[in-house]
Amino acid sequence: MNIAATIVEPRIADLRVTDSEITAFLVDGRTVSVPLAWSWRLSDATPSQRSHWELIGEGVCVHWPEVDEDISIEGMLHGSPAPRPVVFS
Repeated sequence: MNIAATIVEPRIADLRVTDSEITAFLVDGRTVSVPLAWSWRLSDATPSQRSHWELIGEGVCVHWPEVDEDISIEGMLHGSPAPRPVVFS
């Protein structure tokens, strides 16, 4: 028996950022949410900066130009929070 499976890369169609979550709405109908704290840049950003985002790579990644942050749907799906850089005094 042969089974043909088509693997479709997840792509973001729309996005919402609240004071506590980043929610991606995928083109296939799924919704993926992660804590806002996973992105220290977005956690530190203003609501206005958080609302100014753009999809890149045909929806595989989101970019926030005002805070220089990128989050991929793969990172959201696989649980990859961004570590805050260590500052040495």
